[in-house]
Order: sequence, then C-alpha cells, then structure tokens
Amino acid sequence: MSLASVQNINFEYPRKRVLKNISFEIEEGSITALVGPNGAGKTTLLRCMVGLETPISGRVIVNGIDVHDRPRDAHRHIGYLSDFFGLYDSLTVRQCLTYMAWCHKLPLQNLKQKIEALAEEVELTGYMDQKAGALSRGYRQRLGVGLALIHDPKCIFLDEPASGMDPEARVHFSALMVRLKNRGMTIIVSSHILAELEEYCTDMLVIRDGEIKSHIILEEHRAAQEAVLRIGLQTTDQKYIKIIESYTGVSGVRIAGHSVALAFNGGPDRQVTFLKYLVGKDVPVSEFTVMQKSLQAAYMELAISGDDSGLQKMEKAAQAAESKAKP
Repeated sequence: MSLASVQNINFEYPRKRVLKNISFEIEEGSITALVGPNGAGKTTLLRCMVGLETPISGRVIVNGIDVHDRPRDAHRHIGYLSDFFGLYDSLTVRQCLTYMAWCHKLPLQNLKQKIEALAEEVELTGYMDQKAGALSRGYRQRLGVGLALIHDPKCIFLDEPASGMDPEARVHFSALMVRLKNRGMTIIVSSHILAELEEYCTDMLVIRDGEIKSHIILEEHRAAQEAVLRIGLQTTDQKYIKIIESYTGVSGVRIAGHSVALAFNGGPDRQVTFLKYLVGKDVPVSEFTVMQKSLQAAYMELAISGDDSGLQKMEKAAQAAESKAKP
C-alpha cells in the first residue's frame, strides 16, 4: 500500500531547473534510500515532499493528503530532520522533547511517560538532563530523530542523518533505523553512505541531475543479482573444472591456484543446490564463498560510467525474478 506519492514534480531556482518531472511511490513500512551525487536534487526533493518548498508543478500526497494544498493536516503525519538543524542549546534533552510535544499540541496526559519511552527508543535515557549544547554529533542526531518522532508521524524524512558521525555513532544510528523499521515506520532517508543504507533500507531511489534514474527494490535486487562464487578445491583437475563449467548458471570460470572464481546466476537456494551437486559429483570442495556485489559497488559503477545500464540491468533482473515468483 502506497503511503506517499510524488506525481510529476518540477522545481526550479532562478535560471536552473532542479527537479525534472519526478514521480514515484513510497510503500507503507518501507525504508527508502534517496542516493545521488552532491547537487543531484536530494535535499530539494525532500523539502518539496514535506512542504517546505513549493514545486512549480506536480503534487505530493502523504497518507491521502496533498502536502501543498493542506500543509497543516499533512504535517500531522510527517516528521522531518534536515541535514543542518538547530537545537535550543540551553535546554536539556528532556526540555527539548517536551517543548516539541507542546508545539504539536500533544495531550498532557501521559506526556511524561511518552517522552521517557521515546528517549529509550532513541537511546537518550541517560542524557535527559544534559544540555543539548553539550551533546556530541551522534547524540544530537538521536535527539533530532526523537524530535521528528514525538508526534507519532506516519513517515519521517531524514536528510543526511549520519553525516559527520564517527563510526561508533553510525553503528548506533543504523541500529535505531532497524528498530524503527521493525516498528513499521515508513522512512525516506537521503545519504551517500551506501554500505550502511544496505543494512536497513528496503528500496533505493537513484537521483542524478534532478531526475530519478532508478527505483530498486533491494530484496528483489539481492535475489536476482548475479553473484560471484569462490570455490576452493583440493585439486584443480580438469575433470572437476568441467563439472563446474557445465552447471547451468555458471559462467566466467577462472582458476587461481587451488581456487576457482566464477559468476553464478542464482540466489541462495540455487547456490545451495549447486554445492550439493558438486559434492554429489565427488568434487573435492574445501571452500564455498559467496561474494555478492554490494549496493555501494553497484552505485559506484553507475557514478563512474555516467550511464544507467548497470542499474537498468539490476531492475530488469529483479522484475524477472518477481515475474517468476508469481503463480
């Protein structure tokens, strides 16, 4: 079920078209990564989606509400954290959360318990009486997410939320995203840290030069993607190599010492079947390693090549896998 819909959005600054006829759907309960190079239009698109910028044409619908026709109604269902956001540094974490709750006119009944529960979810329980100005970058981001969640929105929009965090803070932030995902929260997050996005995102939107180049459902991409296998052998006798090469879905076999590297067209189930086949044929397998291409590697191929062929292949493969899965 679609929770958010972007329909033919166009946006321009003086003498520059920033967003060009953008359309896509965001499924309820999904976490969508919005990725692209600097200047691609990520921040402008997010600001249009939450009603902070007005496009010259097109519509944004969130939970059935037109964001630009009925902004106050829409904002009840939206949480937003910008890349650079301000906090009242002289207020404590507890006071910041309480103030935001008042801004959203939340009922006072059980408000204290609600704030304590939210603080626990974003891992701020031990910092409630600390001034916001004394927080590290990672804890400021946690507080920012808490402020975006205080009114129980249907979806939240996060613009480069992990920017400037140290590695430990990023690990904690990824864990927070996983918890929100498990809670059923719909999240749209822009970032360039693809390795971490892959841990919790369900979808990826690639934007470049103000246009959406690809919308990839990551589960289908992982299932359909051609993997690279490394098979260790006790001996690389030609009869074993021929058995490997003759298997359906195997291509590009390369021998290096006592290992064989190859491309394999098939997901985890087919890989297990392939391994069982080799053992059944008495191939002396000592290692069987799957080295699937990461999301970051796939995106970098696109960025370096300057075309969309790699992502288009990924989409077509995912669509083919989905078609085969249908009865």
